[in-house]
Amino acid sequence: MADPDSVCEGRLAPVRLLLASSNPGKLREYRELAAGSPLEIDLIPNFRELPAFDESAPTFAENGAGKALHYSRFVEEMVIADDSGLVVPALGGAPGVRSARYAGPDATDADCVRKLLREMDGKAGDERRARFVCVIALARRGRALAVVSDLAEGILATEPRGANGFGYDPIFCFSDGGRTYAEASPEEKNCLSHRGKAFRKVRDLLLSSNFSTPS
Repeated sequence: MADPDSVCEGRLAPVRLLLASSNPGKLREYRELAAGSPLEIDLIPNFRELPAFDESAPTFAENGAGKALHYSRFVEEMVIADDSGLVVPALGGAPGVRSARYAGPDATDADCVRKLLREMDGKAGDERRARFVCVIALARRGRALAVVSDLAEGILATEPRGANGFGYDPIFCFSDGGRTYAEASPEEKNCLSHRGKAFRKVRDLLLSSNFSTPS
């Protein structure tokens, strides 16, 4: 993956990835995670004009890999895609793969948070435990290159707190039950988050001398 001349000079050539998403919050988070590395991440151009991928599979892995494969057929560069969400055991695993659509297909993040808080009303202690799950897939020209996953354990707050992040961040507390992800700095969140852990696996793989992509 690395350019030989760059390796000899002690540096790695830039590696460009196209993110299969239209979510600016997700792009910002990925760029923060890639900071200081040779990885350059942009959104797929004209993403909304491309045929949409139906994220209706029952698992994060199937949705993430399917999305990467689907959109990699429309561009030359390597595509990175993920499926991530919140899993609450006390709700039978909901919202799960439907996290972004929990309150309906056109719901906002705030709508989904409000619905989840209603579902959690009256639950306390271990019933409020939850975990964020992230599966990241890489593909190029219709071929899967890698699929990795990781998770972050936490506790659900009883009301939104904080102004950072996106999605369920305002009600997802770190495992000690203290601050929510939305109250933490981006650096703190990225260090422990599900997406941060999974992305570091992708980063290490991409920068490995043993990694290669289809020509």
